[in-house]
Amino acid sequence: MLTAAVTSLTRRIMHNKPLREMIQGLAILIVDDNAFMRRQTRTMLTNLGAKSVYEAADGLSALETIRIQDPDIMVLDWDMPVLNGPEVMRIVRSPELFPRPNLPIIMLSERARRSDVLQALRLGAHEFLIKPTSPKALQDRLVSIMVKPRQMMQIGKYYVPKPRNPALVPPQALLAAAQAEAAADIAAAAPAA
Repeated sequence: MLTAAVTSLTRRIMHNKPLREMIQGLAILIVDDNAFMRRQTRTMLTNLGAKSVYEAADGLSALETIRIQDPDIMVLDWDMPVLNGPEVMRIVRSPELFPRPNLPIIMLSERARRSDVLQALRLGAHEFLIKPTSPKALQDRLVSIMVKPRQMMQIGKYYVPKPRNPALVPPQALLAAAQAEAAADIAAAAPAA
């Protein structure tokens, strides 16, 4: 029954051609230990126009798939065995350790508490969706990532997308981020020795 509702809604969304074309060009990695949820998410993505969809059943497989397939966006479940969603995000958001720290991440979770959403955003999620999600909500998050890309920045010990509302970030964190960016610009402009 849920599959029929998802298919019906995505058919209506499919008629928005520019959005479909934007989504068609994306390589998307779905990471979820639940095979049914992976299939459901894959169905929504393909109905929205996605052509390259990869799947991983756990965090270790996700890290391997990121290294090999180089996806444009990851849809990451919170609760998984081996490495859970937050642990995968901590690894991915380690610029000194991981090759793709800027990978846009949509956290997908059954957790609806505000503290969980804030934790996911603090760890570096670009977007957050609550399971079960709708094709429209998934499309909106994909479009947000594509149309309004956000630079990554270091805020304290976290490597996160630049906040949409800088007023929510402590001023000292913004100052430190600006100083680090200026130092990087100066180092890049300096002649090689």
